[in-house]
Amino acid sequence: MTEQTTPVDDTRPAEDDTRPAGDATRPAEDATSAFVPQPRSEPLPQATTEPAAPGFVVPPPPAAPPLVGEPQEPPVKVRKDRRVLRAVLRWTAATVVFAAVGASAAYGITRMERTDVPGLATEADGRWDYPAITKPPLPSGSPGPFAGADKSGVHSADLRALLLPAPKGAKADASLRGDDGWLSSKTFLSQYAEKVDRETVGQMLTDYAVRHIAARGWTTPDGTRTRIYLLQFDTAAVAEELASTKLANYGGAQYALTGAATTERDEHFPAASEIDDITRFAYTESKPYGSEQVREAYLSAGDTIALVVQSHKGTAAAVPFQQTVVLQSQLLD
Repeated sequence: MTEQTTPVDDTRPAEDDTRPAGDATRPAEDATSAFVPQPRSEPLPQATTEPAAPGFVVPPPPAAPPLVGEPQEPPVKVRKDRRVLRAVLRWTAATVVFAAVGASAAYGITRMERTDVPGLATEADGRWDYPAITKPPLPSGSPGPFAGADKSGVHSADLRALLLPAPKGAKADASLRGDDGWLSSKTFLSQYAEKVDRETVGQMLTDYAVRHIAARGWTTPDGTRTRIYLLQFDTAAVAEELASTKLANYGGAQYALTGAATTERDEHFPAASEIDDITRFAYTESKPYGSEQVREAYLSAGDTIALVVQSHKGTAAAVPFQQTVVLQSQLLD
């Protein structure tokens, strides 16, 4: 008798055995030490219909593998979108152009002065436009006041040539021209407010034997009035004593000027602007002041004492006062 056998269906898929190879009784590895991929049960993502950004092409999702026995369709060639290619070329060209323009602009800015660059120009801080400041020539064989080892402090140059010139646009004060550029003691003393102070300071000038007084003054278009006085003595020691112990001190001026009843030390005067060999006493009129404010400074520079005075209706600006004092100091240095 022939034994009948049941044919085996080869098309039936084999059972999916997801167990790891090896002993079935071995415990599973820790999840943190190995990642075991699981069968994918969710459907494949569909291609998006949203428009792509210029210059980018969204690739189609991978096609599912064909089933066994199912007829396969020939692959369809994807035609490249010429519009996308043209967009990429346009963006690339624009990037190159912008890079070239940016590099040219950066090079141009580095070649310009800061005040020529729009948006970077330094705003006016109130400084005046002074002409070029140059020291007067010295007599042949005469050193500068602080040159050499002795530093005698004697100014050999003409005292009148050591006065700071007026800034551009200012109107000169004819009352300070004096006789051939030399100012009388009486005219100098008239700036002090009190009669007793004028007499006291006048006696000091006699006792300390002032040699020359030179002065210059002007009024700028904004109404600020400036007066500069230079007083020269025989020696630097005499001038230093008179300035430091008689006319000025740390807290304020010893004798009030006209329009400035009380003064106080100018704490906002930049210390970095101080010049070696020159002692500076800068003051500002204390509040409340009258119709105008007065700023003043005494400079002791070798054998010469300088007095710089500025006044303005309302408030006297600090910057032009500081600028004037520093420039006059540099001429006396």
